Amino acid sequence: MRGECWEEYSLKIYPMNIGIVGLGLIGGSMAWDLRSLGFQVLGVSTREQTCQKAIAKGIVDDASMSLSLMATADVIFICTPIGAIASTVEQLVPHLSAAAIVTDVGSVKAPVVQALSELWPNFVGGHPMAGTAESGIDAAVRDLFVDRPYVITPTATTPKLAVEKVEEIARSLRARVYRCCPEDHDRAVAWISHLPVMVSASLIAACTSEFDPDIVRLAQQLASSGFRDTSRVGGGNPELGVMMAKYNRKELLRSINSYREHLDQFINSIEGQDWEALQQKLEQTQKARGNFEF
Repeated sequence: MRGECWEEYSLKIYPMNIGIVGLGLIGGSMAWDLRSLGFQVLGVSTREQTCQKAIAKGIVDDASMSLSLMATADVIFICTPIGAIASTVEQLVPHLSAAAIVTDVGSVKAPVVQALSELWPNFVGGHPMAGTAESGIDAAVRDLFVDRPYVITPTATTPKLAVEKVEEIARSLRARVYRCCPEDHDRAVAWISHLPVMVSASLIAACTSEFDPDIVRLAQQLASSGFRDTSRVGGGNPELGVMMAKYNRKELLRSINSYREHLDQFINSIEGQDWEALQQKLEQTQKARGNFEF
């Protein structure tokens, strides 16, 4: 199921109620877009203030702190932190209609899919790969998912109709939909999402380890687009970074160790003043970067 990707899609709106559990950046943005498409959108948050704000801004049709609001939802998106997904679904199950479809937006899939498939037969793993450095309902924006990858990770036992429904909704957000198994997702995402967070965080830590405070201040003043771009994900939500490491530990360690090997090659070239080897390496990476889709 590798590499099944997005095609041009003409949305057919069905009379469908969408539930969003977790009204932060991802959940709030998704709710806003789906409501603008004509879906009835119901939101759940652990904070009453967030519920009221989501209603006032027109992000949802109704919101509550109680999961019982999801009783009439046809498709429910779990938009909580990864560590809270399973416990949230456990609490949600008693409120669901028998035909309800549950999906999530977590950045790690294998452990989530395994746990939730046992809790609810109509569960479909999902990961919209979009976001900003901001968080909370105030960070919600329109069109966050346009032309961004949205990965669906069914298993052999995932109901086909449930997969098709979730993919249809993802396409309505104008995302590029891909389908793969949970394990392939986690291995690929470790390289292009989870490893960059750790590398970026290490860059920031290294820069601030300079012992001369005057040099640190000067570096902070001189920092421009290069440092801004390479440090962005390392300056993001710490909880998200910990969850990536905790739930995708094996694949993240594999990618970090490979990165360390390549960094050692750069160190060896510079220490040995082997400028030709360094030139070749940089030419290779310059060429390889063009193969990635941004």
